[in-house]
Amino acid sequence: MRALKLLALLPFAALLGGCDFVVLAPAGDVAAQQRDLVIISTALMLVIVLPVMALTVFFAWRYRQSNTEAPYEPEWDHSTQLELVIWSAPLLIIICLGALTWMGTHLLDPYRTLGRIDTGRPIAAKDTPLNVEVVALDWKWLFIYPDYGVATVNELAAPVDRPIRFRITASSVMNSFYIPALAGQIYAMPGMETKLHAVSNQEGTFRGFSANYSGAGFSGMHFEFKSLSASNFDKWIASAKASSNMLGRTDYLQLERPSENVPVRLYGSVDRDLYKAILNLCVEPGKMCMSEMTAIDAKGGLGREGLNNTLPLTYDKYARRGAPLGNEPTFVAGICSMDEIKDAPAREVFAPLDMTPLRGVGLKRPPFSPVHPSSTSLLLGQRPKSES
Repeated sequence: MRALKLLALLPFAALLGGCDFVVLAPAGDVAAQQRDLVIISTALMLVIVLPVMALTVFFAWRYRQSNTEAPYEPEWDHSTQLELVIWSAPLLIIICLGALTWMGTHLLDPYRTLGRIDTGRPIAAKDTPLNVEVVALDWKWLFIYPDYGVATVNELAAPVDRPIRFRITASSVMNSFYIPALAGQIYAMPGMETKLHAVSNQEGTFRGFSANYSGAGFSGMHFEFKSLSASNFDKWIASAKASSNMLGRTDYLQLERPSENVPVRLYGSVDRDLYKAILNLCVEPGKMCMSEMTAIDAKGGLGREGLNNTLPLTYDKYARRGAPLGNEPTFVAGICSMDEIKDAPAREVFAPLDMTPLRGVGLKRPPFSPVHPSSTSLLLGQRPKSES
């Protein structure tokens, strides 16, 4: 019977062969550092967990009812030595985890530029980052390469050992951009931009997907990330430029409509302001951009004259989600042109050039400069000359 039970478990063991341990065997330096953080944190916690589990079994066996040789001390209530062990060991583990988490939080900040390609290879001046603009759609991924003027749907490519700078947003609802082999996940939200810096250190094809449920077509919202050599990446860019597909604003509005299990699609040319319009929720012709609206509101608004400043929607992309805007949905009409709307200044978190000692996010300690010369005298316990 025991052999039969073991045989019955074999199919379940075989299922483990289909597991992908990419999180513990990543292809990028950022994901490798995150893996190390997980392993070290788990090992530190097991220092407490394993002895507790072993002692639980030991005490249950040692002080079982049938063991008459175990000492019976009903009046015992305290041991200073035991209390020191019980409280000091977890406290030391918490201190170690706190220090590890603090350093990891700053070093692995997704908004922070990379400080190295991998272990032993710091970022050099020649290592210019690859800019990729990511848009989470219903239910597919759009990748725009502004430096090359091309775009793709459900396929992402980057050269090996070249830093990648992602700018991420969404069209309608929140998704989560995640390539386990490359870096951690980060949310994509409409009207907002998140950033992610990463690098791939080995060639191959890896899986990317949305890690946040976003509706009916969520199960098909995945893509391939191709980590290529420099020459193969140039060929991939050339094949994208050779495509006859064009991605203008009208084309994007068609692409934005909800669709499921969309095949890979390449675009040989892209509207240079498309990502800025998507981010500001003003791809529709004549619609006021979010940045324009906030600038007008900051100066007092349009007043009563702005109440009728609306235009009808071409289609309501939220209606399929059960949130229609009415029988005749409208939007606020724009006043400025896209050329007059400037991007917000970039707020990069730069990696420090000198990694030792570690000072938070790499900012230098501010110099001490008293407000008034007399402040130095007061700090030293002296009275200013005017009062002497």
